[in-house]
Amino acid sequence: MTMRAYLSLFCGLSAGVVGAVAALNYAVDPYLTHQWNTPPVQLLRPMRERLGPWAKTYALARYRPALVYVGNSRTEVALPAHPSLFGGRPVFNAALSGATMNDAGMMAHHAVQVAKVDTLVWGLDAPSFHLGTGNTELDEALLADGPGYLARRSLLNLKRAVSLEMAGDALRVLSGSYEPVCRSSLAFLGQRDAACLMHRFATRGSKAAAVLPRLGEFVRGEGPAAGALAVFHRRLDELCSLGTRVRLYVNPTHALMQDALYWAGKAEPAEAWLRALTAAAARRRAAGCDVTLHDFSGYNSVTTEPLPQAGGGADMGYYWEPSHYRENVGRMILARLFGGASAAPDGFGAELMPSNVEQHLSAMHVARERYHAEHAPETALARQAALAAKTP
Repeated sequence: MTMRAYLSLFCGLSAGVVGAVAALNYAVDPYLTHQWNTPPVQLLRPMRERLGPWAKTYALARYRPALVYVGNSRTEVALPAHPSLFGGRPVFNAALSGATMNDAGMMAHHAVQVAKVDTLVWGLDAPSFHLGTGNTELDEALLADGPGYLARRSLLNLKRAVSLEMAGDALRVLSGSYEPVCRSSLAFLGQRDAACLMHRFATRGSKAAAVLPRLGEFVRGEGPAAGALAVFHRRLDELCSLGTRVRLYVNPTHALMQDALYWAGKAEPAEAWLRALTAAAARRRAAGCDVTLHDFSGYNSVTTEPLPQAGGGADMGYYWEPSHYRENVGRMILARLFGGASAAPDGFGAELMPSNVEQHLSAMHVARERYHAEHAPETALARQAALAAKTP
């Protein structure tokens, strides 16, 4: 065989293999990179959702919801995306696991580029309010920037399909051995399937065992970081310029998490951050934008629920573990933001304005001292986590 014939055969076989792999992956689509309201969305899948940003950015462009949620996994896990909650209007939970403020802002930008979003709900946390790495699978190439997004996205999906790892998972889907645990978030309009969390605790340890690791992650967060507020302002300006109604809220992580920030010396920066958010919302309201800010964090009847280590049950009523709250709390948040049947308890969720933010922070200081006096085991855990976070 001549060298020319050999090269032709080699290139032909290589192209055939690559084409076959791409065709298999694209057709089976194990990571749901280009699915919306299709049968693969309803299949049981592994606990860890691969390429979540790919799935959600595509779904937003196909579904074109009127209401969109953005934020990190706390919003993704807990805020239900049921059209019945909003009079039948289409709603989608576009929050991403591990998302920083920057990631959430990118998803908000994408949403308003591909759909006529009249309301955007944005879940915030001080530790994740930064511009660093968050969800490592979110790529700017996935975001819409002008017309022709779905055509460009089809080419991007084909390029992503050239993967032997993806082919292995595609074959596992076809054989029925793809670790059937829970359904994709797309099956719940972007909300994470609760069965995923239940499986995680059943196979990887109790909820009590998750307390200290989650505390450590929260305390070690890089935010609120310099420069992040300027990017946040730009995102808000974009939303307001389009006439989008914006509902900002601070996540109700367990009081233990807020207390750990206090013992780590991060309470004052978090309070300054709340003041800055309050001023940002007020400034845009004065300019005619429909934007509000609610704080659900701190020490209240929901966030001070007893932990398993401190006399609480193995299964808490409001939380999966201190970092992630349950859907019943998510419904309370939506009720506070929009009104509705799922009324929130008194003291849960304060709307922040320049006229009351200092009073709100002072009340938080008093509640913190009361929490220390009445919850000694939790206070000890918070101090332990803060100390561990400071240790190199």
